[in-house]
Amino acid sequence: MARKTKAEAAATREALLDAAEDMFMEHGVARTSLEQIARHAGMTRGAVYWHFKNKGDIFRAMLERVRMPFQDLVDEIEALEHDVSSLEAIRLACLQGLQRFEQHPRSRRVHAILIHRCEFFSDIDPIAMQQEFADECRDSLYQHLLISKQQHMLAENLSPEVATDILQAMLAGLFHEWIRDPSRFSIYERGAPLVNQLIGMMRRSAAASSTS
Repeated sequence: MARKTKAEAAATREALLDAAEDMFMEHGVARTSLEQIARHAGMTRGAVYWHFKNKGDIFRAMLERVRMPFQDLVDEIEALEHDVSSLEAIRLACLQGLQRFEQHPRSRRVHAILIHRCEFFSDIDPIAMQQEFADECRDSLYQHLLISKQQHMLAENLSPEVATDILQAMLAGLFHEWIRDPSRFSIYERGAPLVNQLIGMMRRSAAASSTS
């Protein structure tokens, strides 16, 4: 058999991840076998093992396809708007993230699998994975809110630590409520006013800024 080109190998890998996503959503991660994934993709188990070490490797690769680090969102905003303040970059990045969740069904499905269709087993720990995502988001939020404090953008009585906890709690609550049944409401339409209002409440007043 002729060796596959890089493009063909990449296409095979993507097809296997697509199949895994379908099977995980339908049966749950623990109840899905590598044989089912291969069959659903129209391939052999050998093809699965060529690209992935085991089911845990497939699961992590599936998550990586939709991973959306908050820092990347902020970097995009700052690349487009060079003079944007750190607090405004946070606001715009939150809105961008909500919009992307809304517009990308794959991201919604994969996060639903992680939260609702994955049990702890073998080398897959869904709680640890969720915590990793949460910690990554919190660390990025904190760094930018710390800069906002140093720029005298945050309200005088609001610390970066508390501001981070408030904002992350709101975003996490909104996301988990939406992911249970995305048909109930638009995460962007409900979330955008919440983000705008919360950032507005965190912002240092003009009067306080003029006296500093």
